[in-house]
Amino acid sequence: MPETKVTALSDAQVGSSGVLDTVDLPEAVCNYLAHLGFLPGASVEVLRRAPAGDPTVYRLDGVEVGLRSQTARHIYLKLAQEGGPA
Repeated sequence: MPETKVTALSDAQVGSSGVLDTVDLPEAVCNYLAHLGFLPGASVEVLRRAPAGDPTVYRLDGVEVGLRSQTARHIYLKLAQEGGPA
């Protein structure tokens, strides 16, 4: 079975998607993000970046949320595998 790649949300490329793995931020920030849908197991899609590169817009359960890279670098995503078995 192939190994799943885990990356910081801030490093994920536009167009990529995956499942949220962990959030490594202070409790108050984690609670706020949880209310927005940033919970382990949530499906996340990287939609677009601002022209200057920050913030980035993500889609979680049909809701679009913009996060600055300063926050997104502490959120970890298990990337979906590109393509299927050969």
